[in-house]
Amino acid sequence: MQVEIKIDDSCIEPKIIIITDKVTDEVNGIIKTLSSTPLEFITGFNNDLAEILSLSDIIRIYASNGKTFAAAGKKEYVLRQRLYELEEQLARYSFVRISNSEIVNLKKVLNFDLSLSGTICVKMSDGTVTYVSRRYVSKIKKVLGV
Repeated sequence: MQVEIKIDDSCIEPKIIIITDKVTDEVNGIIKTLSSTPLEFITGFNNDLAEILSLSDIIRIYASNGKTFAAAGKKEYVLRQRLYELEEQLARYSFVRISNSEIVNLKKVLNFDLSLSGTICVKMSDGTVTYVSRRYVSKIKKVLGV
């Protein structure tokens, strides 16, 4: 894919033009990304109170007993979205899925222990230790560039 930027002092608002021979999944993905409004927060529920959770405060999101939870600081919140919905929404904000039941905020990861054969141990900033499932190991290695 080629990317070209033209600077025009008379331009008031940025304009994006896609020139292609056909509409592909890649083109549709670019359109979807460009047209979606940025996500700044999600709503979590704690003791029947709805709280606004900044994405930068969320350490991890996981599913347990049919519910979806977000760990932020020392608290855990129930979320109304499903894990697959959150995975799509948060992919562009340094969140990555590490197993069928967990998404982590890469900005809150202290380290990845690659010494275990077949799996990766993840230590989070709140002291939580979790593991990348074998199914997601290659994806995480690609994200890490190893």
